[in-house]
Amino acid sequence: MKSITIKGSERESVGKKSSRALRNAGKIPCVVYGGETPLHFSADELSFRDLVYTANAYTVSIELENGNKVDAVMQDIQYHPVTDNILHVDFYQLFKDKELTMAIPVRLHGSSPGVRNGGRLLFRKRKLDIKALPDNLPDFFDIDISELKIGDNITVESLLNDDFTILHPDTTVVVQVKMSRVAIEDEVEEEEEGLEGEEGVEGAEGAEGAAAGTEGGEAPKTEAPAEGGGE
Repeated sequence: MKSITIKGSERESVGKKSSRALRNAGKIPCVVYGGETPLHFSADELSFRDLVYTANAYTVSIELENGNKVDAVMQDIQYHPVTDNILHVDFYQLFKDKELTMAIPVRLHGSSPGVRNGGRLLFRKRKLDIKALPDNLPDFFDIDISELKIGDNITVESLLNDDFTILHPDTTVVVQVKMSRVAIEDEVEEEEEGLEGEEGVEGAEGAEGAAAGTEGGEAPKTEAPAEGGGE
């Protein structure tokens, strides 16, 4: 998995007052968990742009001014409820022999014949949670949809790999193509047109039969009214 470097300074003091002062100076208070003791540091707000505002997943190399270097992954992030500015970031330290859980993005490529024929593509899972060693973390799941027809789907089962464990049931649908409402309406209209055509044929056949009955010179038979007995 690709890594982003964040350069920061270890924090000498922690607390609300200290954190507020850091934010006013354009820095974000952070903490790294997972080691023997939590590591508190701060970094420029712009350092988090490529890490936070992206659909990709990255590991992080934290380089401090005192020479310490820590490999980690972002675990949690807090935003201001009004401005959406970053308030605090939590990281989890990576160890080569210790598995971790991470959400990995799913990317689709190809052109689905089902969609071209009027189906609707449903992207059910844009990220999948997996558990793996740091060196086995994939950058993304790459799914080819060029064979998906209407009614087809791709499930987690087709993405299984010995390098990691996907933390979703094997039957979980990641992407599928369903019949769209427009396609259903078109199909109904075609059926109705077919029925109208059949009725027209039957009506024509009936008319032809009636005409055939009169062509032989025989008029339709009618019963004469009964003669009055008093005359």
